[in-house]
Amino acid sequence: MVGFPRFQAREGVKRPLTEALGAADLAVNYYELEPGDSFAFAYHSHEIQEEVFYVQEGTATFETEAGAVDVGAGEIIRFEREEFQRGWNRGEERVRALALGAPLEYGDQPKRRYCSDCDEETDTSLEGAEDGSAVVARCRECGTETGRWHRGSMDGEVP
Repeated sequence: MVGFPRFQAREGVKRPLTEALGAADLAVNYYELEPGDSFAFAYHSHEIQEEVFYVQEGTATFETEAGAVDVGAGEIIRFEREEFQRGWNRGEERVRALALGAPLEYGDQPKRRYCSDCDEETDTSLEGAEDGSAVVARCRECGTETGRWHRGSMDGEVP
């Protein structure tokens, strides 16, 4: 198997496989999440894309509008278009999972994070830090920083 690009970011390790597989209308991403890592920067939805997560190892916990859902090894979960969700590794073991999204286009991706100044989940914007060293989440209501993720290696190859 050929090595795929590996990104160290907010979600632990992410390997985007769409282009490497030549997929024309399906997003494919492989994740390795250490305890505390998340699949995404924020609680979010996709305007156009539905998303499926297949957990290969460990247990992923997904925040949903209906509450938390645990998805264990060998299990799968599907999110409809515009359904808010965020997946985490809340356990003590690594989570390995595949995320599949179709169609390939995401459309708008509303994001929500907890803002301590507003004392509620608010719409969030993501932007690069001025020095380019991090991605910063900000509350759209008051501008408070609600998260910061330092960029890791973005160009390494997986053996």
